[in-house]
Amino acid sequence: MDWITVILLLIAGIVLLIVEIMFIPGTTIVGIIGVALMVFGVIIGYSKFGSLTGTIILVSAVVTSGAVAVLGFKTGVWKKFALKNTNSSKFNEDIKIEHLLGAEGIALSALRPYGKGEIYNSTYEVKTLGNYLTTGTKIKVTNVDKDHKIYVEPLK
Repeated sequence: MDWITVILLLIAGIVLLIVEIMFIPGTTIVGIIGVALMVFGVIIGYSKFGSLTGTIILVSAVVTSGAVAVLGFKTGVWKKFALKNTNSSKFNEDIKIEHLLGAEGIALSALRPYGKGEIYNSTYEVKTLGNYLTTGTKIKVTNVDKDHKIYVEPLK
């Protein structure tokens, strides 16, 4: 019965450490519990079976944990969980916006300095030149640059 307890504690600790590494960023309670279970399993091994068997259990736990981590990184199993796509699109990219120069509209969100504005019944990402504007402020397009940025100012 004691062997089963030790083995189950070590396996549960290793599983929690794998979950910590793969799914949960940073150090969390899951990793701490995993380490605690492994330490508790080794302590039980020392107390129930003596120092020689306890040392064998300790070395086995460390080697097994290290082997799982190394094999996981070498085989690329961690890469299956990594995000490989990048988003390179922009909000106003596919729309011709040159005709907006001089147009008037309204701020749909707070502009700090970026936000959303409605111009000609369409929503655009707009930017002020440093002014912070509240939602509902009437705006006027002052500049449209080649990077599809729409610059606005409050309408007087």
